[in-house]
Amino acid sequence: MKIIILDRDGVINHDSDAYIKSVEEWVPIEGSLEAIARLNHGGYTVVVASNQSGLARGYFDIQALTDMHEKMSELLARIGGRIDAVFYCPHEPDDACDCRKPKPGMLLEIGQRFNVSLADVVFIGDSVSDIKAASNACAQAMLVRTGKGVKAEKILLAEGMQTIPVFDDLAAAVAVILQQ
Repeated sequence: MKIIILDRDGVINHDSDAYIKSVEEWVPIEGSLEAIARLNHGGYTVVVASNQSGLARGYFDIQALTDMHEKMSELLARIGGRIDAVFYCPHEPDDACDCRKPKPGMLLEIGQRFNVSLADVVFIGDSVSDIKAASNACAQAMLVRTGKGVKAEKILLAEGMQTIPVFDDLAAAVAVILQQ
């Protein structure tokens, strides 16, 4: 089984420092849904792993989050794509959970649920916490410059993590993955 894990905000849809709180605010990044459909057609199982602390902070409720994911699924279905599973951490940073990225808990759960070694799995994110979560779970990290990616790229370079592949967006990353 070929699995790829994607962060949501900043990779699939536009991000906001004020949080994505409603289905109206959930807007896909140009080319991201088509990239997911290409992964599906290439035989990949696509899984989302996303920190959603807005739940714990009361910025939105579980129904709003469900509505956002339904919109994502409906838009993907129109172009022949799908997300096979969505995992999210509903906790605030200070909650000391194991699932909030950069901790590896969410990724480890995905590996267990799909019975795959994360060493063979690519995780594409746009933040330092995404890249560190991949590293902490022994998955292969890729960074996109959308969302918080440009800032994350500078931080990762300063921390000596130049070996992480960096792409302009999800579509560019997927083009390389599908050529391998």
